[in-house]
Amino acid sequence: MLDIIRKIIKPKYETLNWLEIDAGKIIANLNYLKSLQKEAEIFPVLKANAYGHGLKEICQILNKATVKMVVVDSYPEAQIVYRYFKGKVLILGEMPLGAYRYTKLKRTEFVVYNEKTLRYLARFGNRAHIHLFVNSGMNREGIKDIWGFIDNNKKYLAKVKLSGLCSHLAAADSSSILNATQEDVFMDALDALKTAGYFPRWVHLGNSAAVFKTDNKFLTAYRPGLALYGYSPFVSDNEQESALQPALELFSRVVSVQSLRANESVSYNETYRAPEATKIATIPFGYFEGLDRRLSNKAEFLVLGEQKFWARIAGRVCMNLSSLEIKNNDVKIGDTVKLISSNPDDPNSVANLAGLMGTISYELLVKIQANIRRFIINNPKK
Repeated sequence: MLDIIRKIIKPKYETLNWLEIDAGKIIANLNYLKSLQKEAEIFPVLKANAYGHGLKEICQILNKATVKMVVVDSYPEAQIVYRYFKGKVLILGEMPLGAYRYTKLKRTEFVVYNEKTLRYLARFGNRAHIHLFVNSGMNREGIKDIWGFIDNNKKYLAKVKLSGLCSHLAAADSSSILNATQEDVFMDALDALKTAGYFPRWVHLGNSAAVFKTDNKFLTAYRPGLALYGYSPFVSDNEQESALQPALELFSRVVSVQSLRANESVSYNETYRAPEATKIATIPFGYFEGLDRRLSNKAEFLVLGEQKFWARIAGRVCMNLSSLEIKNNDVKIGDTVKLISSNPDDPNSVANLAGLMGTISYELLVKIQANIRRFIINNPKK
């Protein structure tokens, strides 16, 4: 009876931490990437919870655009795509063989790295659409001897639908001889397939960086991840990459305000001591939620109360809490704090926070806890 009442009333839970995803910016980034590779399809990469943005939410946004296929890492991610995205899904990661039985073959294509997986998928006949992955030089996984692979698996390749050939660049975000070497190896593999009578529709080697840097008319698709969400895959942006628009902003609310006397500490291990009498505001956002401990005593966030001002983390980031030095500013419980800004110039932009952490934007984004509520804003009608 209680469950029935809850369904009727539908109580609205007010969250203390939330993300806002700007749909208009996601679509704009997608269209910009398409404009850079007009002859190829763009397959957005949505693995790792859409780089922390929310797999469900990004699927819903991409339904407003023309996207034939999205890319995820695993079957659990594919299940979410089946529900919220109208197009196809390419499962990029390797999976336990038994997991392939549960996929929706009409809507799914698979990256194949080895003979064992190919031979298992052959039992599904031409309902199984595969993309062979060539080890072009990154040496993590994949097929190194394409001719040997073809010769050993002719009867299995004849059963499935060979839809694609793919690989992954190890240094697309920098100037490296390895890039050209990998591209040569990849093109040799494509030639080998064609000589053997296989003509894959989707030929894809490039990630976000390659969309900007690669000029290869034989490539029919690209797999951008980071750039879709508005972040440059390069260390130093140029005018071309600066056209990308970060789409994510992250917020929390103040749950406590404390007064400190001079030389009093806050949080663990006394890493912060008040230089003078000051106030501390605490937010319910710590390293479990995705705020890295390396930002302790470093990062600055924007407090959005009656006054707007920047406040630095005071002391160590805790598991579910972090404290900010607010000096003598007027802050109340319930005031909003912006933890991540979509403005690349702000101290709390993804790039600037990642710099303080000594890491890359990818790591910061994917560590944002999946259970934080995400809201889509500026959602276009179509």
